[in-house]
Amino acid sequence: MNAPPAGAAAERQQLVTFRVGDDRFAVDIFSVKRVLRFAPPRPIPNVPAWLEGVIDFGGKVVPVIDLRTRFELPAAASREGARIVVVSAGDELMGAIVDAVDEVATVTAAQMEAPPAFFRGLAKQYLRALVRGATEGAPPLVVLDVAQLLTARERIVLEHAVAGATRHD
Repeated sequence: MNAPPAGAAAERQQLVTFRVGDDRFAVDIFSVKRVLRFAPPRPIPNVPAWLEGVIDFGGKVVPVIDLRTRFELPAAASREGARIVVVSAGDELMGAIVDAVDEVATVTAAQMEAPPAFFRGLAKQYLRALVRGATEGAPPLVVLDVAQLLTARERIVLEHAVAGATRHD
């Protein structure tokens, strides 16, 4: 059996792909901790609309972001098939509500291109890359930068909201 050429493994990356509205998104597989069936998170008062609430994940209170609201897309007619993708951004965990999780795609560095300033209304800050040709005939795959889904100010608001939610248990 022949070994792959040196550096070939480093050029490949596995991405968990999912849908939000008509768009396909992805995150690095190493940032995904778990994919959960959608169950309504516990709401938190006085938070931005995109913060759906919190869930208990492994004994930790984890904030859950509605990516439709975050990306200013219309609400889904139904949440049937929706999932909560729990991801890590550094040492922080967050959940992201998506319409469906599709697959794990393996892409090469050659397929990844730098994101434009805006892509379908999403600011570059949320985007890590665009992948063309991940699936034959499919639109580009938008690779999200999970660390950038929240600004520093939003993280502070979130910390206070989550701390308040845990005090009321």
